[in-house]
Amino acid sequence: MTELRYLDFDYSEDTEGHGTFDAMASTAPDKTPEVQAEIERVLAWAEATFPNARGALDEGATWDHDLQETREDSRFTTLTFSLSGTADFCAALRERFALD
Repeated sequence: MTELRYLDFDYSEDTEGHGTFDAMASTAPDKTPEVQAEIERVLAWAEATFPNARGALDEGATWDHDLQETREDSRFTTLTFSLSGTADFCAALRERFALD
């Protein structure tokens, strides 16, 4: 199991049973690569575990993600990462990364 140091996910669910894990990390620019590496680790797991299943959930895909990056006066970089998926995807993600 890989511990996530920067990503602390909040979970929500829609009326169709799709779940969304949202995380936001705001760090000094020298720590941004560490946050990006965690995000890449989660995405690599998602692709390896549910290959070729990324896309719009309302069109039948299993999972999807969104990543936004903002910089504030070159003192902080904020990465906002959302990962959505079916109930099976969300259960597997929780188990793999020990998410509550």
